[in-house]
Amino acid sequence: MNDQQLQARHQELREQYRQVSEQKLNLDLTRGKPSTEQLCQSDALDGILANDYLCADGSDSRNYGGIMGIPEARKFAAEYLETIPSRTMVGGNSSLQMMYQVVIGAHFHGVNGPESAWMAEASKTGSQVKFLCPAPGYDRHFSVCEALNIIMIPVTMTPEGPDMDQVEALVKADPMIKGIWCVPKYSNPDGVVYSAPVVARMAQLGKIAGANFRIMWDNAYAEHHLVDTPPTLANILELSEAAGTLDNVVVIGSTSKITHAGAGIAFIASSEANLASLADQLGISTIGPDKVNQLRHMRLLKDMDALRGLMQGHRRILQPKFESVLKALEAGLAEKSVNGQALGSWTKPQGGYFVLFDTQPGLADKVVKLTAAAGVKLTPAGSTYPYKNDPNDSNIRLAPSFPSVKDIEAAMRVFVLCVELATIEKALGL
Repeated sequence: MNDQQLQARHQELREQYRQVSEQKLNLDLTRGKPSTEQLCQSDALDGILANDYLCADGSDSRNYGGIMGIPEARKFAAEYLETIPSRTMVGGNSSLQMMYQVVIGAHFHGVNGPESAWMAEASKTGSQVKFLCPAPGYDRHFSVCEALNIIMIPVTMTPEGPDMDQVEALVKADPMIKGIWCVPKYSNPDGVVYSAPVVARMAQLGKIAGANFRIMWDNAYAEHHLVDTPPTLANILELSEAAGTLDNVVVIGSTSKITHAGAGIAFIASSEANLASLADQLGISTIGPDKVNQLRHMRLLKDMDALRGLMQGHRRILQPKFESVLKALEAGLAEKSVNGQALGSWTKPQGGYFVLFDTQPGLADKVVKLTAAAGVKLTPAGSTYPYKNDPNDSNIRLAPSFPSVKDIEAAMRVFVLCVELATIEKALGL
């Protein structure tokens, strides 16, 4: 379009935006929360124990103790995380809390006595503790580092996972890099599944990293598929054991987006030594997790076949929502360009909870503010990068799981409008 055509289109869009704003919409695509319909799939948890509180080993789930989790939950976690029960720990509803406990324990207390604490090494060397953060990535991971004043180093994400040349070079050069955050399957927010070569190289990092390096392998979406033939993820625990680096890997999962999000169970797999250290640290603040809830989940889920059957129900609910987002983007933006450039690009995830949209450089924050003023809330621009600093100001995370299809369609009409409006205003210098 020439300038005259851009001006005319701008006037059209501004009038459409005025009309939309007058509708006083109140729509929210900010976070990947399960919908009420999804939560209802697991309402059989209520009353499922029928006054039978005994675990597989005969212990009473209502009593104190069992900091590692009940036996049947550890067996289930081992199958979910592709390891053995002795290398699993099952906790409460929050995998994020377990991850925070791992990091804070290593940071202040050490994984093998006080001398192994990251802060102790930083004090001796006059340096600072650092973490690698594949970006775009998960904002709550970044919040853990910010809370502990751990320096975050962004790492480029590729279609196969983190840029491993970059990761290896950084780790070799600085022994104070003590970890890396990973969402290896249907990565938050870009939906990437780490390739087998990337996972194999990850498993070798413990050989070249500084002491007590940890890979935080947050496999939050392991069973959250949107396709008939989902991609497979290589087993980092198996590869790490073969490489002699099992101590360097912590794998995390949960039922938070499988059963009741606020009342699920979370689990960790790592080496026996790591779990013993974690159990000692947790033992200061708790005598044990909610074992009654663990038992409820085991009576409901039973095994991975039962879980996967439940997840097919989630897919039936989620798939139309993702299709609605992608349909709106294709219809509203796919054939349009300004100054020879596409109005944006987006992912088509095979699973997980997000669609990632990239505007032309410098427009994400403006688009998010425009949509908010028109009644559609999105995750703040920059949230998918450490320190909320998206160097291109282009990354927007769309989370369609919670709203209805009707609300998503309404929200996406606003979003598409705001993307085109912001892009044309940029071209016109407005």
